[in-house]
Amino acid sequence: MSGTADDLVTTGPDGVSGSTYAAAGVDIAAGDRAVELMRESVGRAQRPEVVGGIGGFAGLFDASALASYKRPLLATSTDGVGTKVAIAQRLDKHDTIGLDLVAMVVDDLVVCGAEPLFLTDYIACGKVVPERIAAIVKGIADGCVLAGCALLGGETAEHPGLLSPDEYDVAGAATGVVEADALLGAERVRAGDAVVAIASSGLHSNGYSLVRHVLLGEAGQRAGLSLDAEVAELGRTLGEELLEPTRIYSLDCLALARALPVHAYSHITGGGLAANLARVMPAGLTARVDRSTWTLPPVFALVGEVGGVAQPELERTLNAGVGMVALLPAESADAAVALLADRGVSAWVAGEVVAAHGPAAPRAELVGAYAS
Repeated sequence: MSGTADDLVTTGPDGVSGSTYAAAGVDIAAGDRAVELMRESVGRAQRPEVVGGIGGFAGLFDASALASYKRPLLATSTDGVGTKVAIAQRLDKHDTIGLDLVAMVVDDLVVCGAEPLFLTDYIACGKVVPERIAAIVKGIADGCVLAGCALLGGETAEHPGLLSPDEYDVAGAATGVVEADALLGAERVRAGDAVVAIASSGLHSNGYSLVRHVLLGEAGQRAGLSLDAEVAELGRTLGEELLEPTRIYSLDCLALARALPVHAYSHITGGGLAANLARVMPAGLTARVDRSTWTLPPVFALVGEVGGVAQPELERTLNAGVGMVALLPAESADAAVALLADRGVSAWVAGEVVAAHGPAAPRAELVGAYAS
């Protein structure tokens, strides 16, 4: 519910001569208009437990809804979208970056099996342009609807002199809940578990410093790349590809965990597939992922080819086409793939959990070559 405008309030009395907040670059009226423009979007991103509406100093959530839990564990996560915002700013398209923000926050929550309850956002900008702020918040609200959580509160701060008029950054935090005996994680993982890869929607919101350096920096200029260029292998412009929103997996993962005995999830973000999968592997076990079970999506191949990025570097920076991984008993793997397909999400069995050989064995590794 970004836009309470707390950071935009002046303490000077009306009519006093001399320096003013407006002269310093902060426009209170623009902040108020942004709040009005985002009101409808925020109104869509609600849950029945929300108390009150937009404009308060704090968001309220009726916690009595947790009374039905035997031992509710609250989970929390916070994140941003990194330098992907630079692409949105260059294209002057701001209605999808909020989807990225929600995805990066709630998809971390669901890893432990938590249902996202509510999210708050923070937007810092060089100049409040009401329509631009409203577009950002529209994306956040859209993401909250897809994640099943409420957009409970937020803040827009105008920072002239620190950020240029066209610059902004976004961050968010969310709270979820999971029943203690349903908590997912490494302690549930067993040898013989299947590694089910769940497709990403593209680059998601990691590694954009590398992507921008390669495709829009010197390497990209040598290749004649620009954001409005049609790239044959992508089937659309480079800008459209780079702004593809991060997939929001929370409701799909929750549905899967309710239907089948999921042991753990891993959200594939910074560090890539192997490093993030290793985070949910217990000592003594290794998750072995076979690259031959999927084809590297074109945008990842493009980054590698244009920038001369070696495969190991590519794989520890970007998601390589896998945005989430589920670990569950092998006999449930096909049912998991089918359930996700019914929900419109592509998934496949990509490997298995095996006993580690020696104390120095990796907890996750990629083997083989990508399918052509």
